[in-house]
Amino acid sequence: MFEATKVGRSVSKADYKEQQEELRTQLLAVQRDLRASNVPVIVLMSGIEAAGKGEVVNRLNEWLDARGVQVFAFWDESDEERERPRYWRFWRGLPPRGAISILFGGWYQTPIEHRFRGDCTDAELDGELNNIVDFERMLTLDGALVVKFWFHMSESVQKARLKELSRDDRSRWKMLPDKSKFSEHYAAFEQVAERVILHTDRGISPWYLIEAGDRRYRDLTVGKTLLHAIRSRLAESGTEEPQNSLVSPDLPSSLSAQITVLDQLDLSRSLSRDDYKRELKRLETEINELAWMAYNSRRSTVLMFEGVDAGGKGGAIRRITNSIDARLYRAIPVAAPTDEEKAHHYLWRFWRHIPRAGYITIYDRSWYGRVLVERVEGFASDAEWRRAYSEINRFEEQLVDSGIILLKFWLHISQDEQLKRFKDRENVPYKRYKITEDDWRNREKWPQYRDAVNEMVGRTSTRHAAWTLVEGNDKPYARIKVLRTICETLSQALKTTPLPTAGYVPCGDKRINGERKSS
Repeated sequence: MFEATKVGRSVSKADYKEQQEELRTQLLAVQRDLRASNVPVIVLMSGIEAAGKGEVVNRLNEWLDARGVQVFAFWDESDEERERPRYWRFWRGLPPRGAISILFGGWYQTPIEHRFRGDCTDAELDGELNNIVDFERMLTLDGALVVKFWFHMSESVQKARLKELSRDDRSRWKMLPDKSKFSEHYAAFEQVAERVILHTDRGISPWYLIEAGDRRYRDLTVGKTLLHAIRSRLAESGTEEPQNSLVSPDLPSSLSAQITVLDQLDLSRSLSRDDYKRELKRLETEINELAWMAYNSRRSTVLMFEGVDAGGKGGAIRRITNSIDARLYRAIPVAAPTDEEKAHHYLWRFWRHIPRAGYITIYDRSWYGRVLVERVEGFASDAEWRRAYSEINRFEEQLVDSGIILLKFWLHISQDEQLKRFKDRENVPYKRYKITEDDWRNREKWPQYRDAVNEMVGRTSTRHAAWTLVEGNDKPYARIKVLRTICETLSQALKTTPLPTAGYVPCGDKRINGERKSS
C-alpha cells in the first residue's frame, strides 16, 4: 500500500514559493472560520523515522496563527501519566472547539512500537486498534475533525536522510536510541504500519499517506490536505452518523419497564441511633486505614455519587471526607459545565480529575448527567445521550483496567421524603442555599427521571463497574451502607494486585500500580 509514497514526487523551489504564499493566506482564512465554529481539529502526525514530521509541524506553525494551535509530543511518559489510565495524557491534549491540536504519534505510537518489538501479538494489536477506532468515532460524533497523516518514503531515501541527519549536530537529539532499530528493519516496520493503517482507515477518520522524500512537496501536500479537510468539515451542516454509531436502540414499547429498579428498593430500612454511632466510629477508623493502605499500595480510587435531589449525597460524602486525611483525596462538585468544559467532549472534564496512583477522587454528580439531567431537560440531543451509554461503559472499563478501584452510588428517597427535605431546607437558614427553583422544577419530572435512572442502571451496571443502589429515606442507614460498601470493596481489592486487561493495555504494556511491567 505504500507504493504511492515512493514515486519521487517533487516541487521546484520557484513553484513552492509561489504556492506557499497562497496556501498560507487560505489557511489563515479557514482558521478564522474555524474559530467561529464548534469544530475542534485533531491532527495526528505519524510515520517512519527521518520523514520530517517535526519540520512539517514547524511549517504549519509558521503558516497558521500559532495562538490557535497546540502541539503535543508523546515520546516519554511523565510520572503523572504513568500513574493514570493510558488515554488520560491524550484527553489533556484535545483542543477546545474552534482550535487545533497537533499530536506527534498520538495514540498510535505505543501500539506500533510494541508490535514492532514483538511485545505483543497481531491479535493483541488488533484489540488495541479496535479501541482506537471507537475512540476516534466518539470524538468525531461529538463534532471533532480527526486528520491523520502518515509520512513515508523508500528505504533508500530514508537511509540517505538518516545519514544527512547524523552529520547535523542540531538534529541528533531527534534520533532517540530506541528508534534507531526502525531503520535497521525497514520491511518489518512497514508491515506493522500497513496493518495499523488498514485497520484504522475509516471514512469517519481516514489516513492520508504523504510522500516525504521531497520536503517542499511534503509540506505543501500536508498544508493543502489540512486546508481541504477543514473546509469540507465546516461546509457540512452536521456530522452524519454511520450506521454503527454506538447509539443504544429503544426497547419495544411492550417491554418498557412499568416497575423500575428503584421501585424494588425497600425505603423503610433504618438504623437505630446507637447502632449508627457504633458503626460510624468503626467504619471511620477502617476507611482511614484502608485509604492509607491504598496510598502505600499505589491504588487509586474513584467514588462517584448520583441520586435524586436531597437524596443525601452531600451527607454521605462528608462522612467519607471526615474520616480520611485531606491530603489523600479531592472532592469534585459537578454543576453545569463552564464555557471551557462545553468547548470539549463531555467526558473531558471528568478525565482531567482522574487521581494519581494512591489517591482518591470523589465526584459529587458525574458523567451520568449526560443520560439523566441532559436527557430529561433536553440539553443533549437524542443521539448524544443514546450513544453515551457505550461511551461511559468504555470510559469506566479503562479506569478499572488501569487498576483504579471504582464505586458508583445512587442514593434514592421517596417523593414524600424529598418534599419533607425540601421544606426543611427552606425553613432552616443554613440549609436554604441547598434549595433552588430548579429543584422544585425537577421534582415535577419525577416520572421521567425515574425512567432515565432505570435505563441508566440497566445499561451501565457492568461486571467491572456495578451500581450500588442505596435506600436513603433514613440518613443513618444510607450513610452506613455507603461506608460499609467502600470498606468492603477496598479491603477486597487491596488483597490482590490487579493485572490490567487487554482493554487497557496497549500490546503488552502492562502496568501494576502505575509501573510498567514486561509481558
